[in-house]
Amino acid sequence: MRNYFPTMFFSLLLSLLFLNSTVGEVSKPNFIIIFADDQGYGDLSCFGSKTIRTPNIDLLATQGRKFTSFMVASPVCTPSRAALMTACYPKRVGMHQHVLFPSSTKGLHPEEHTIADHLKLQGYATACFGKWHLGHHPEVLPTSNGFDTYMGIPYSNDMNHPDNKGKPRGGTTGMDILWNDPESTLTLWKTPLFENEEIIELPVDQRTVTRRYTQKAIAFIEAHQDSPFFIYLPHSMPHIPLYVPDDIRDPDPKNAYINTIEHIDTEVGRLLDAVDQFNLSDNTYVIYTTDNGPWLQFKHHGGSAGPLRAGKGTTFEGGQRVPCLIRGPGIPAGTVCDQLTGTIDVLPTIAAITGTALPEDKKIDGMDVTGLWEGTADQSPRNEFIHYTSVGKLEGLRQGDWKLLVKQASSRRNQQGEKKPPQMMLFDLKNDLSEQNNLAGQYPEIVQKLRKRMETLDQEITINARNPWIKN
Repeated sequence: MRNYFPTMFFSLLLSLLFLNSTVGEVSKPNFIIIFADDQGYGDLSCFGSKTIRTPNIDLLATQGRKFTSFMVASPVCTPSRAALMTACYPKRVGMHQHVLFPSSTKGLHPEEHTIADHLKLQGYATACFGKWHLGHHPEVLPTSNGFDTYMGIPYSNDMNHPDNKGKPRGGTTGMDILWNDPESTLTLWKTPLFENEEIIELPVDQRTVTRRYTQKAIAFIEAHQDSPFFIYLPHSMPHIPLYVPDDIRDPDPKNAYINTIEHIDTEVGRLLDAVDQFNLSDNTYVIYTTDNGPWLQFKHHGGSAGPLRAGKGTTFEGGQRVPCLIRGPGIPAGTVCDQLTGTIDVLPTIAAITGTALPEDKKIDGMDVTGLWEGTADQSPRNEFIHYTSVGKLEGLRQGDWKLLVKQASSRRNQQGEKKPPQMMLFDLKNDLSEQNNLAGQYPEIVQKLRKRMETLDQEITINARNPWIKN
């Protein structure tokens, strides 16, 4: 009689291995990052807004953790997004010199290791729905940087394909005119909508794009509810020009910004409902934050930095300290973290949560802050944060509660032809969150110490900087 025991044993072993692999895959947590554009620190109800109602985003604070000292690595779009994706200061990956335009010939190098790359290597389904702004050429679109699928605009919604020419009037008055004419999204703009590497809509209908990004994300969740997924949802709004669907539009341009944020909030609510509907809430991290501070010069088309000084384009707190909310497994509900962290810490923290190592050949600046997310650490591993201007120039350093800014004079030389010294600005953020009291004159030794330290840190980044992708 033939002995079937070895065959049966081998088959059983394969079955157990497959079952273990499947269970492990399902148990991996999902990640959703919602990234608003130009939204200020004071533009959410849970961060103190008295004029904007954001009950759905506020739910993330109730069910998760609010971060009040959360920093982005640049006060403008492109470098800020590069830092989120790679866990690096933008200068380290060659993406520090302001924003990309339709005429730009560079982008985030595909050899960089992004959040999407990291999770895709673990078997995650990965998707980006929204504004990319890390290069519009096929070689550097999301599908070349770890994402399985992409739908969105390749750069800001105030930029025109193919040469950025022919744009309508700007300024607050120009934005009022556009708000009063919703059809202007189709008649006065040429912003493209991509699907993967192809333009599928030119111009994109900006009135409905926030809703469509969300719908794509919901469909992706449904399609991948039984396997791990990562969704990056970088909304085009509230970057100007502002548009919302006709069925919810407030005709008063004075309410344009409020209307836009509240529309984003509604869409966040739809997304959270979908996560709940598919019973994924206990296994899904949802992160809500923004790329930089508010564009204050656009007044009622721009947001509020709340108690913070200045806004987008500056290294003051209003330009780089942004609201952040995180909900997910192990994150204590209804809690607040005041410790220093930021977008450059997201990738290493995700790596730690998933129990995976980052590539050793790619030096990063981010740190694992799992303890801050889960509320088990009283102190952040991050004690320092470098401040670069919107064009990538070294301008400051935060160390603990001290923050030094070295502001170069707008005119480099005085009437005698002598080079003007930079203005030293030293703030104690613990007692002066609004950066109103310059203490540089009182503490010259701290100024000297921080300036030397920031130059040392910048020198290392400069020496070891990697090149961006450049179009031949």
